[in-house]
Amino acid sequence: MKQLESRVAVVTGAASGIGRATSLLLAKQGCRLALADVDQAGLEETRQQIAALGGAATVHRVDVADKAVMQDFANQVAHHYGAVNILVNNAGVSVTGDFADQSLTDFEWLMGINFWGVVYGCKFFLPHLLAASEGHIVNVSSLFGLIGVRQQSSYCSSKFAVRGFSEALRLELADTRVGLSCVHPGGIATNIVARSRLNDDEKLRARHRRVIEQFKQMMPPERAAEIIVEGIKQNRARVLISRETHVLDLLKRLAPTASSAMLDWSWKHMRSRVLE
Repeated sequence: MKQLESRVAVVTGAASGIGRATSLLLAKQGCRLALADVDQAGLEETRQQIAALGGAATVHRVDVADKAVMQDFANQVAHHYGAVNILVNNAGVSVTGDFADQSLTDFEWLMGINFWGVVYGCKFFLPHLLAASEGHIVNVSSLFGLIGVRQQSSYCSSKFAVRGFSEALRLELADTRVGLSCVHPGGIATNIVARSRLNDDEKLRARHRRVIEQFKQMMPPERAAEIIVEGIKQNRARVLISRETHVLDLLKRLAPTASSAMLDWSWKHMRSRVLE
């Protein structure tokens, strides 16, 4: 999809972070936007920023984990704009803590948003994408969709699932006019870590606060958005964002077991420093 002018783009998780940055960049490219999130105030801020650019956007308070709501959302967008060309399944949450300490409720909550939200988005928007002159799907996985990390069992599960789902769906769409990119961001300066659900371990919470400060110094979401939009234009199957993602992806393929051990050693070393 080399031409974005006048295309209709749907972005979930559009109230902040990568979702907001991607929405703004698509608006600058001439897209009309349908913005979805559970954060109504954040959505309105994104809409206002798009309006300041001279762009058009509708806002929709949507829980992507709700199947009926997502189906209605797709119908609303198609009815309002008459077509859908781009779908960015970006909404995501995290849960931090050892699997033994995580509640199944938290695990199910995360999977509902991170995985089922992607499935519902693809299922209900795909007929409209196929009916358009051309279309593209962006499913946001993660660096943690490439390699497992301790205390992120639920998050890794969801992001590995998004990756596998995306690879299979891209093959099914190969003979259509709809492309698909699976995006793997590394450390991006967003609020996902700050909003992570935690167990009641105070040491974990202390480390979490320090990690939040470190995230503020990472790649800005605007740069991540640039890489994502370029991936749409070039119909890239995999979009890796950040240096650590490229490095760990290569290491994982060259030395699967050793790379996991190296990452775990680094994590434990960082944890000991943070908790000193």
